[in-house]
Amino acid sequence: MSRLDEGVEETAAETGFSGVVRVDVDDTVMLVKAFGLAHRGHRVANTVDTQFGIASGGKAFTALAVVSLIEDGVLGMSTPARSVLGDDLPLIGSEVTVEHLLTHRSGIGDYFDEDAGGDINDYVLPVPVHELVDTEQFLRVLDGYPTKFTPGERFSYCNGGYVVLALIAERSSGIPYHQLVRQRVCEPAGLQDTDFLRSDELGARPARGYLTVDGPRTNIFHLPVLGSGDGGIYSTAGDIHSLWAALIGGRIVPAARVADMVGPRSDVPEESARYGIGFWLHESGPAVILVGGDAGVSFRTVHDPVARITHTVLSNTSDGAWPITRRLDELLGT
Repeated sequence: MSRLDEGVEETAAETGFSGVVRVDVDDTVMLVKAFGLAHRGHRVANTVDTQFGIASGGKAFTALAVVSLIEDGVLGMSTPARSVLGDDLPLIGSEVTVEHLLTHRSGIGDYFDEDAGGDINDYVLPVPVHELVDTEQFLRVLDGYPTKFTPGERFSYCNGGYVVLALIAERSSGIPYHQLVRQRVCEPAGLQDTDFLRSDELGARPARGYLTVDGPRTNIFHLPVLGSGDGGIYSTAGDIHSLWAALIGGRIVPAARVADMVGPRSDVPEESARYGIGFWLHESGPAVILVGGDAGVSFRTVHDPVARITHTVLSNTSDGAWPITRRLDELLGT
């Protein structure tokens, strides 16, 4: 057994990890392993092809869909949000642009303000989760939060801003947000196992999200029944690898747009990271990162274009991915 295998197995055993771990060098799979249960009630094991929610990892899909519309001239980076929102969400100022929203520099108030802290397993949605299916239905959730700061002044991670982007993309293109992501991101990237799935209609392949490492309670009442622009799409370890390949290969948006998206727009010292457009960046190195964490979901994938290493951890518990992904950083030097 290699040092990499040993490190992953050891950490998984120590923490009761439930999920999938995959490591690739270029197109060679160096490690792929599944641990734990996708459905605890029926004792269904996770497999390497299990679909997991990736929470805020889905922001990259929203960003790519929006940037593809910018590439086509449907939107511009300087397009004011107000010009698309009309009379909706009146507390979003006229100065806020698509670029501000993409880079988390809009200053708009957030329905789920991570700066305020709180437990990841808290119930945070102000409306019944089953009513949040279409993007327009999120207007009730997004409305009523005052501006935090002048647009462009600084970085502040904003979940609501990415739902606003989904709304802008939908209204500008005339295509429902979920369909737009499928057409603009999933199809060109060849993602066969990535989609928005209703939490109350999960089939055999998706993992249920659990709040603790060993308890029976799931996240079905914590999250929108169908994900939106700020996260909630389901994917597999294989599809995440394909996403990186398609992104770097310019198959979703052209290479020049990709370079802009993974170029640093903000330093985020409190996260020991930087941020571009839809993607986190290593604080000083070349690695590009996606992270998602929510009740019953934890996810991190890292692509180092210099070392040509990609590692991905998907977990169906609230905190399960973090010890494994930290161990991979140590073992792989990413």
